[in-house]
Amino acid sequence: MGVVLVLVFYLAFRHHDNETQAAAPKGGKKGFGGPVTINTASAKQGDIGVYLTAIGTVTPVYTSVITSQVNGIINTVHYKEAQVVHKGDALIDIDPRIYQAQLLQAEGTLEKDTHILEQARMDLDRYQKAWARNAIAKQILDDQEKLALQDEGTVKNDQGVVDQDRVTLSYCHITSPFDGRVGLRLVDPGNVVQANSTTPLVVVTQLQPITVVFTVAEDYLGEIQPHIQGGTPLGVDIFDRAQLKKITSGKLLAVDNQIDTTTGTVRLRAQFDNRKNELFPNQFVNTRLLVNTQHNVTLVPTSVIQHNGSVAFVYVIQDNTAHLQNIKPGTEDNGMTAVTGINPNDVLANSSFERLQDKAQVKVTNTPQPAGNSETNAP
Repeated sequence: MGVVLVLVFYLAFRHHDNETQAAAPKGGKKGFGGPVTINTASAKQGDIGVYLTAIGTVTPVYTSVITSQVNGIINTVHYKEAQVVHKGDALIDIDPRIYQAQLLQAEGTLEKDTHILEQARMDLDRYQKAWARNAIAKQILDDQEKLALQDEGTVKNDQGVVDQDRVTLSYCHITSPFDGRVGLRLVDPGNVVQANSTTPLVVVTQLQPITVVFTVAEDYLGEIQPHIQGGTPLGVDIFDRAQLKKITSGKLLAVDNQIDTTTGTVRLRAQFDNRKNELFPNQFVNTRLLVNTQHNVTLVPTSVIQHNGSVAFVYVIQDNTAHLQNIKPGTEDNGMTAVTGINPNDVLANSSFERLQDKAQVKVTNTPQPAGNSETNAP
């Protein structure tokens, strides 16, 4: 009876083992099922940029918050909201009549004192001729010289008052200090404004050109400074929030003169033409600063690189066989990676990695594309 039970258990175990083997996935090695179907891409030799990425803020070159420098009532608001204005264009007029009257008074005083000065000089000339004939005392001549000098001082003072009143009167006619765009209207005709008030009348912002301020770690200053000092500005690309679409390109303009010790970063400013107004003041953008270009390196699509812990590897395809090859990845940009450990023109597996293993037989379903043309590298 015991022998029969042992035989039954043995047959049941063999049946379960056969079912397990039948359900197991078939490997790609020769003799263990069909070849693995893959797409491929070819490594190539080329150049790749070394970039620093950061979040930046669009910052106008000039922003003018215009306030009133005189007291008065607003007569006219010349601008329309969000209007593009040019330097010297009229923006706001404040009632100028009181300042015109003050200027007229000052000009009258100047004219009167100017004639007094002329009279004093005429008398001085006569006294000098009389003194030459010994017709008057020297004291009379000296007194007249000093009176003429006093009148000259009075005229200079009057001229200063006239000039000041003219400047004050000019404050009643507010114009744009530079080319730019005005914001929303902040005041209306009839509003009373006060001199030296912090309340803005209009804000003008320059849009073309425009700058972007961003920060990078202080460790990269050694790579950036030589380009600034050598007069070869670095290129800066601006991308949208998702870092998928490039908005525009410009040049690095300046590096700040000190490092922020709390963050270990330094601020940089890049300038852009902004001809199509792609950038808007105070907008947050993603920046990409080109600090170096590596030449004649081996480039592969980033998608062909596989990882096993800290080890990176690719599958090199030769004679319809996949060969696992360890590599060392370097700079990555726009779906491409510079690597060492393989050669340009090597054909690499670019799909079906879950079924691939070293020395697996493969079936290539595409013509190997150079690294720069692989569909997987689309930005």
